[in-house]
Amino acid sequence: MLKVNSPEEISAQLYRYDHIADKLQGFANWNRQQLEKYRRDGYMAVEHVLNENEIQTAKDALHELIFVDVKGAQIQFSRPSSELRTHEERELAVRKVHEFVDCEERLRQIAYHPEIMAAVHDILGDEPLLVQDMALLKPPHGGGEKPWHQDMAYGNLAYDKQVVGVWIALDEAALDNGCMHVIPGSQADGATPHYAVRDWQLCDAHVDIEKDVAVPLLPGGVLLFHGLLKHGTPYNLSPKKRRALQFHYVGKSAAKLTPKEYKRFFTNEMTGAEC
Repeated sequence: MLKVNSPEEISAQLYRYDHIADKLQGFANWNRQQLEKYRRDGYMAVEHVLNENEIQTAKDALHELIFVDVKGAQIQFSRPSSELRTHEERELAVRKVHEFVDCEERLRQIAYHPEIMAAVHDILGDEPLLVQDMALLKPPHGGGEKPWHQDMAYGNLAYDKQVVGVWIALDEAALDNGCMHVIPGSQADGATPHYAVRDWQLCDAHVDIEKDVAVPLLPGGVLLFHGLLKHGTPYNLSPKKRRALQFHYVGKSAAKLTPKEYKRFFTNEMTGAEC
């Protein structure tokens, strides 16, 4: 297994920053050709999807969930919440906010944004069903890495048909603050065993880093990606925030994998393979 230790080493050795994704300028340019490109590459980046008002409204909604009224949403901290004494400490410790679409209408509207839903419908060829909602936060000066992985390797997203991820930048997601990185076409590799290392992740040594493509996005930009696409985000070592929304959709005809099928596809339990 490739041994890396510090955030700086992980960011430098497990990601590259000289291959940048092509991007559509708005969904007005989404067409059959772009759909075929998505199917080949496993992703499509689209700038200028949310407008300034939608971006600010989403930020305001997240702020209120974290600091005013959680309303039934779930918040994941990087430290025990009982240790967080100040507003700043709380903000820096929030890693994820999730399960908010049923209690926060402003974020629900983004989850069902008409242009996004139309593209997801095209990809799935079926009526989209929202199966996961979350906000992923990387605070300045050390917001955590999400190691290389496939989203469908997480049990709640393990279906017998493809899952579509929609990742939306609320702040600029740049090369220095933890933008998305993808391995184009890697969804064609199929389900790949994951291991508990720094997270539930692909083995570092098994990721073809040379093929890494970074996907920086402006606020309001969107990344559509296949649930088996290998992707990850490095640490945020910059002084900037990096907040993003992420939603997952399946077609209404999809069914969950059984536990046995999940183990066969996404763990090494039946193969004995080592990381």
